[in-house]
Amino acid sequence: MTEFQLTQEARQRLERIADLTNTPSPTGFTQIIMKKISDHLTAQGIEYQMTPKGGLLVSLAGNKTQEQRYVTAHVDTLGAMVRAIKPDGRLKIDLIGGFSYNSIDGNYCKIYGSRSGKDFDGTILMHQTSVHVYKEARNGERNQDNMEVRLDHEVHNPQDVAELGISVGDFISFDPSVQITETGYIKSRHLDDKVSVALLLEIIERVKTGEVALAHTTHFYISNNEEIGYGGNSNIPAEVVEYLAVDMGALGDDQTSDEYTVSICAKDGSGPYNLQLRNHLVDLCENGSIAYQVDIYPFYSSDASAAMKAGADVRHALIGAGIDASHAYERTHIKSIDATYDLLVAYLTQPMLSIN
Repeated sequence: MTEFQLTQEARQRLERIADLTNTPSPTGFTQIIMKKISDHLTAQGIEYQMTPKGGLLVSLAGNKTQEQRYVTAHVDTLGAMVRAIKPDGRLKIDLIGGFSYNSIDGNYCKIYGSRSGKDFDGTILMHQTSVHVYKEARNGERNQDNMEVRLDHEVHNPQDVAELGISVGDFISFDPSVQITETGYIKSRHLDDKVSVALLLEIIERVKTGEVALAHTTHFYISNNEEIGYGGNSNIPAEVVEYLAVDMGALGDDQTSDEYTVSICAKDGSGPYNLQLRNHLVDLCENGSIAYQVDIYPFYSSDASAAMKAGADVRHALIGAGIDASHAYERTHIKSIDATYDLLVAYLTQPMLSIN
């Protein structure tokens, strides 16, 4: 096997993903990253609309206008909220999104004072962490009762915490610990779904410059509530016929997806995706020599799933880069990211199939 060489173009694509993962955006607290994205679009001369619930919609004209497309990726991530302030000044937490407490044990974090406007550093730990003190340190269950935030401030009681500017309901973001390797990997929290957001932004820019020509008028929606189940089920124009969610491909036992191909979802926890559209995506991969896998994600749903449950009358599909260790310290490779980008461009520049 030849040694992998990370090109400058690939590095720039990975660095954009890293910039997004380093920007905090737990569901319900996405205003910082939305401002980053909207400021960038404004600087590029790209018009957008902010929706009432905080999503961002970019509508770009294509060759055909009667039958339109809707493509979405979500910028919100896993996170937490302050559930209670303990007698010793440590914080009890409540999870935002579907992940296990084990996956955040030892994670550095930030707490955002919703009233004070300040942010504070801390670490998420098992209360019984010290093996020199607690016999259950090794085997104790990681759950809401045992996990807590240790603040990097001198606090001894709830009053000290309140005086800092922290209260119940404040948001907590996790340090992503992002790294880009010379072998082409990016490893970080929140690759779900910052990888996809980065790719959509790149395509939007290339449509603006004329490098990518859309076959159909397309609406690009950056949603901000996917992790809690209802990110992209509104703001769908009546002309939209196809809905493509760009999210992660989950890796594990019985999965065909890997870190080097684009994953095309056949079915997830919400049920099967549209067969004709799935086959069209497979054909685009085979005709364009794009490495792909078709997969089923048993414990998964997407913005496309939410749109269907809300009653959207569209053909729906789901694709994305293959990401290892989903909802924990995730990893993928530039080969998978590039394959996802290539499939997106092939899909957006080719006309829809005529399906009766």
